[in-house]
Amino acid sequence: MKKYGKFAALIAVVIGTLAWLAASGMSSNQTYYKSISELSQMGRDGYGKRVRVGGDIASGSIQRAGHEVHFVLTQANLKLNVAYTGSDPLPDTFRDGAQALADGKLGPDGVFRAGKIQAKCASKYEAKPGTFESKPAAAPTAKSL
Repeated sequence: MKKYGKFAALIAVVIGTLAWLAASGMSSNQTYYKSISELSQMGRDGYGKRVRVGGDIASGSIQRAGHEVHFVLTQANLKLNVAYTGSDPLPDTFRDGAQALADGKLGPDGVFRAGKIQAKCASKYEAKPGTFESKPAAAPTAKSL
């Protein structure tokens, strides 16, 4: 019976360790989505916290400097300077006026240091006018049957 007790204790320790690793891994990977105004309202509490900020890329603000890409996100007359230093290439839809999400941390200098960027160009995904008009289906012919 002692053999089974030691085995059960070992299993309990292994399961407890795995549960602790899973819980601590999930909490370190959490990213909260904030608007630019919400990030500015956080004040000093926003520094160093990993957040995701969304906005529109300001026209003419994209500048490449070595491995960094600097740009400005705008949202309701608010601006946020962003420096992207990630290893992934920027999306094809990353251009002036596109909507973008920057995932990273706000530095004490007021520059948002992003490690990931997601971009979307709304006009690219909208249907062209008249594309999906309802047209009567052609009647099947004897050859198609």
